[in-house]
Amino acid sequence: MTDSNLADVRRDFTRVSPEIVAQAAKYQAAILADVAGRRGTLDRVAPVAPGMKLAGPALTVEVRAGDNLMIHAAMAMAKPGDVLVVDGKGDTSCALMGALMINACKVMALGGIVIDGAVRDTEELRELGFPVFAVAANPNGPTKFIPGRINWPISAGGVAVSPGDLVVGDADGVVVVEREKAASLLPLAAKKVADEAKRMDDIRAKRALKPGWLDAALRAAGVLKEGESL
Repeated sequence: MTDSNLADVRRDFTRVSPEIVAQAAKYQAAILADVAGRRGTLDRVAPVAPGMKLAGPALTVEVRAGDNLMIHAAMAMAKPGDVLVVDGKGDTSCALMGALMINACKVMALGGIVIDGAVRDTEELRELGFPVFAVAANPNGPTKFIPGRINWPISAGGVAVSPGDLVVGDADGVVVVEREKAASLLPLAAKKVADEAKRMDDIRAKRALKPGWLDAALRAAGVLKEGESL
């Protein structure tokens, strides 16, 4: 292992491809989470405004709770389309980012911000429209002098996130898919969308309102006896 791999700031990493990002952006976070095995969703992290959406490769940032020094450093390194994913330790005692930093991110054409922590200036952020996902808002500002790490594996919202992973967010929240796995999920997502569209047509037409799998699942759970049905 080289010294560059051991450094707290890793400048180079493999990103999920722009083509995969563009295809994944067509799907809801819920669809991708389902086909990923119902995993990868960040707990408590939500958009500042419901209409915000993002999709892109993760640029991971680990900070000490309440300090945003390494977020500034990550912004200086980020490329257009990158989604900053910040392990803020779930701390909401102060905001790690506000309108100044996030306006800069928009000008830099980043893909969005995901913070396991708090932000501030939320009215301005809603007007800005740049996608920001966080745990909470707090008017208190951070310190900016404690070292951290960039582009190492982190934990955000209870989910492991590696640099370059696919990050997709919408009104329901954020899902992270491993970079190596992302392409394989796209056909599954397309099939699930088609299946759900057919099911919705049946519901609206009042056909088969009871799911076809329900009786078997109830029997497997011991709720119904063998041969019984609702």
